Amino acid sequence: MKLTPEIIKQLEKDFENCKTADDLLGKNGLVKNLIKGISDQIMEAEMTQHLGYERHSSEGDNSGNSRNGHSSKTVKTDFGEIDIKIPRDRNGEFDPVLVKKHQRDLGKIDEIIVALYAKGLSTRDIKDHLETLYGLDASPTFISNVTERVRELVVEWQSRPLDSVYPIVYLDAIHYKIRDEGRIINKAAYTVLGINGEGFKDLLGIWIDQSEGANFWLSVLTDIRNRGVEDILIACVDGLKGFPDAIASIFPDTEVQLCIIHQIRNSLRYVASKHQKEFIKDLKLVYQSTTKENAELQLDRLEQKWGVKYPIVINSWRKNWDNLSNYFKYPEEIRRMIYTTNSVEALHRQLRKVTKTKSLFPHDDALKKMLFLAYRDIAKKWSQPIRNWAFVVSQFSIIFKDRMKIQI
Repeated sequence: MKLTPEIIKQLEKDFENCKTADDLLGKNGLVKNLIKGISDQIMEAEMTQHLGYERHSSEGDNSGNSRNGHSSKTVKTDFGEIDIKIPRDRNGEFDPVLVKKHQRDLGKIDEIIVALYAKGLSTRDIKDHLETLYGLDASPTFISNVTERVRELVVEWQSRPLDSVYPIVYLDAIHYKIRDEGRIINKAAYTVLGINGEGFKDLLGIWIDQSEGANFWLSVLTDIRNRGVEDILIACVDGLKGFPDAIASIFPDTEVQLCIIHQIRNSLRYVASKHQKEFIKDLKLVYQSTTKENAELQLDRLEQKWGVKYPIVINSWRKNWDNLSNYFKYPEEIRRMIYTTNSVEALHRQLRKVTKTKSLFPHDDALKKMLFLAYRDIAKKWSQPIRNWAFVVSQFSIIFKDRMKIQI
């Protein structure tokens, strides 16, 4: 719309007549009328461009198409609902850029709703927020339709091609209550957090299943392989039974590092409280050793002292030792990165902050959408490679040789 002197003069007059905030921002206020007027004129200009001639121009004679009145439409804006007039052409070909077919908003209402949803607000909370701050009476159906569009983003993200090699991946699950066929059940959201060749964090996907198990992890690993992952150098996992075998079946060359912290926690569950302080002091001599040989010596001593009282604990360390002790072969900078799954657990803590207001999710898609939006906000902070990556990648290139596939 061209701001002619006449229009500017009329705007000044209208503004002078505004005595209250409602006169300016209310249902029939100046701002709404101004937005309506500008919108109508923009779409009239779009129609002129579409047809190729001005209204009432003789150039339109026998052109094969012409104006055919208007249709009315109510759209939502940052200042509430506004009724606009959309021009029509006789051939039904005109689709304005300003307000597309089926579009029900004008401005950034969609972005606001998605942002609020990503923060964990319910549909009712979002409705109240929009009404309080923007004077917008958005129906629950409208809000649900907006958030439903996120599902398409999730599908695209979950299907995207991945890098061929990830030096390190962390695999873990976080649990939620979900309504399923009238029942409330616990389900696991499986997450795979990768460190790519440039040292940046990358969440490879989110998968939902009823319970955490090696069989489902097998399907997760198959999925990331189908999306282009050819090799994983080190996989850091918790102590789930069958996990290393599941990884080996898909990525046979991958070294599996069981989380030392998980192993310690599981061990202390079977140690009497009166012995825990002394036991953990002796156990530190094992996992804080500088070499694997010394760690095994300390493990022998641990068994000599505690083996009779706590055979289950010692047997667990013996049985899992091959996958618990892999980190000893690496320099300290790499050890700190792989001896625990803390990196993915830190991500889970951030996800919990967003989902803590939701004690129950109505279905799997609702959970996945919220986790995806929360991750998207978290990932904005992943703008730098992890600490000491230059040293780490040089060590990996020596240890794993051509498997790193580094290009300079």
